[in-house]
Amino acid sequence: MANHKSSIKRIRQTIVKAERNRFYRTRLKNIVKAVNSAVEAGNKEEATEAFKVANKQIHRFVSKGVLKKETAARKVSRLNKAVNAI
Repeated sequence: MANHKSSIKRIRQTIVKAERNRFYRTRLKNIVKAVNSAVEAGNKEEATEAFKVANKQIHRFVSKGVLKKETAARKVSRLNKAVNAI
């Protein structure tokens, strides 16, 4: 157990941030899964709508610091490529 006030506070902050990041990463996986399932089903309209939501959310995660900008760009690019391939 930590002995200093600052280290105890740091532990609390780390727990909160880890929980928040876990929520965002799970949300990200579900968003990507929704786009991919629509693409696999061959439903262009549903895939396009899911992609719009995914694009907005992925860029929001960048502003929250959950994803790096390049990672988000790569994910959006791959999803867009998959949607356009239908």
